Amino acid sequence: MVKTHSQKQQVEQVVYRILDANLDRAREGLRIIEEWCRFGLDDASLSQTCKHLRQEVSKWHTPQIRAARDTPGDPGISLSHPQEEERSSMTALLQANFCRIQEALRVLEEYGKLLDPNMGKTFKQMRYQVYTLESTLMGFHRHQLLGRSLLYLVSSPVDNLFDVVEAALKGGLTLLQYREKTADDLIRLERARKLCQLCHDYGALFIINDRVDLALAVDADGVHLGQQDLPIAIARQLLGPQKLIGRSTTNPQEMQGAISEGADYIGVGPVYETPTKVGKAAAGLDYVRYAAKNSSVPWFAIGGIDAGNVNDVLDAGAQRLAVVRSIMQAEQPTLVTQYFISQLQSKSVIPDE
Repeated sequence: MVKTHSQKQQVEQVVYRILDANLDRAREGLRIIEEWCRFGLDDASLSQTCKHLRQEVSKWHTPQIRAARDTPGDPGISLSHPQEEERSSMTALLQANFCRIQEALRVLEEYGKLLDPNMGKTFKQMRYQVYTLESTLMGFHRHQLLGRSLLYLVSSPVDNLFDVVEAALKGGLTLLQYREKTADDLIRLERARKLCQLCHDYGALFIINDRVDLALAVDADGVHLGQQDLPIAIARQLLGPQKLIGRSTTNPQEMQGAISEGADYIGVGPVYETPTKVGKAAAGLDYVRYAAKNSSVPWFAIGGIDAGNVNDVLDAGAQRLAVVRSIMQAEQPTLVTQYFISQLQSKSVIPDE
């Protein structure tokens, strides 16, 4: 009987140690998220949500649980992984800490049931609250990055696709669209996954052309739709409120339609005739001038823009550009990317948040 009681106490101590470690982990992760909401986003509501969750976690961190802590005897303190040693971007930092919080809450939910059924219920509810917070915050972060993005690279099928994209990212690119019309879906899926990871490693946004299903499959930051693609409302229903949706427009009527339908940004063009849009007449600089005066959402001048005509487009009022061949077919994509960004920055009145 004494032995059984002793074994029960040992198990309880192990459970307390597990709870202690994960209560600390959840609070630390929430504090990291909270600091970005407070100082990075200046958002009082999101900051308060994080603080509330952190305080709820703290209520369960009782002296009895704390007393079970054995830091010198914990074999896990020396364990690490290369991905924990560095954070490539703010997106990666936020994502890593949301994963950390969610994993800790799941542990607290399961082991907490052994201590108090209400503990399991509390942390189950909290886990869903954190999922919602993640969706909201990452959506907010996407829209902020979209607002700061001056150059938009739309990919085209080339043999060295990943090398070109990474070279552009090294040059400061923060927004990429994967566009490939003819490849098999399995190939597109594989390429989209690699490009999505590559963009997120550099803290850039990743958009899929046309295909909402592919955007969902790889957890892209959004989708870009043509005039003949899905209505924005349906795409929004499928993607959720936090993902980005762009729409191509070629005239003022299409622009106003896209904005009224809820597009997060629009493409304005083609400014010049381009083989990317076969058979489409150039919208010209007059449409660029119209967009500069009338668009209430971020917009990117697109279509045949290169080093030779970029200043004409900027002089017409463009503050953001989308390019394809100028970078995808460049001998030195990093330098070309830097050139376009420097030209845009010299003309831009968009605040560098």
